[in-house]
Amino acid sequence: MSAPRRPTDPPPSSRPRPSRGDPQGLERYYVLTGGRSGPGGSASSLDVATLIVSRTAPVPGMQHEHEEILRRCRDPLSVAELGAHLGLPFNILAVLLADLLEAGRVEARDPIPAHDAGRGPDLALLEEVLSGLQRL
Repeated sequence: MSAPRRPTDPPPSSRPRPSRGDPQGLERYYVLTGGRSGPGGSASSLDVATLIVSRTAPVPGMQHEHEEILRRCRDPLSVAELGAHLGLPFNILAVLLADLLEAGRVEARDPIPAHDAGRGPDLALLEEVLSGLQRL
């Protein structure tokens, strides 16, 4: 006997079924990270404001997500921006970045806090950020 359907549930025949070669959701993340749930080593200090810069070009045979990270990070890109572009949660992206950091393919740069730079916030930069956010 099957479970009763709610009126809002689509009929079973109309539900999308993932194909065997296209893992969805948690299975996809498990495959991307090789079962790892978090970064190790130097990548454990990554945060959303850390800037990532490619040190090498993608190599044939690399994992697709690694190639995409290297392409997108030719210019410095924050972990938050990179995650938004790739559609990946932070902890999954951090595992992928840990692989690339360990291999020396990317460099992680911590943002410099304003008090360490010896001056207040750069008003021109803040205006650029505000302008960019308003265009979204």
